[in-house]
Amino acid sequence: MRLFVGIQMPKEIRDRLKAISFGLAGARWITPDNLHATLRFIGDLDGPSVDDVDTALGGVHAPGFSLTLNGVGQFGRGHMSHTVWAGIKTQPALVHLHDKIESASVRAGLDADRRKFTPHVTLARLKKTPEHEIADWAQSIGDLKIGPFQVDSFQLFRSHLGHGPAHYQVLSEYALEPELV
Repeated sequence: MRLFVGIQMPKEIRDRLKAISFGLAGARWITPDNLHATLRFIGDLDGPSVDDVDTALGGVHAPGFSLTLNGVGQFGRGHMSHTVWAGIKTQPALVHLHDKIESASVRAGLDADRRKFTPHVTLARLKKTPEHEIADWAQSIGDLKIGPFQVDSFQLFRSHLGHGPAHYQVLSEYALEPELV
């Protein structure tokens, strides 16, 4: 099973992101039901290892928090971008949750993730989209700001790949503690 840990976007946030998901040549837009923020990519695991990860994630204790989507950007190498995204305003509670999930993943037997944590929601995968078109699209979006919205859980997802867009299935959901105010 191909797995990752993330935060599922609430319906009202998915609807707002869907409203900006157009007008970019070569973009394969993420379906609204699949919009999420990845906290930890796990990859392919078998049954017993999945149970170990699920148990470890169930032991994560962290407070809930509010998130705000802020701006759009892109990932890529050189002059070829492969992804456009909506940024997530980094804040201590999000980083704390990410770090707790990373620690739980390592305790469950996974290798440490060496990638830098860049909080975002992937909007589209790109194929040979010219950089100037991405810049024009980003300018047309303007100063994106959505939220704040409450995060009171995180999820373990299974990614079903095949012909057409991927489908993400929630395998487990883990509640966060009430937000401290």
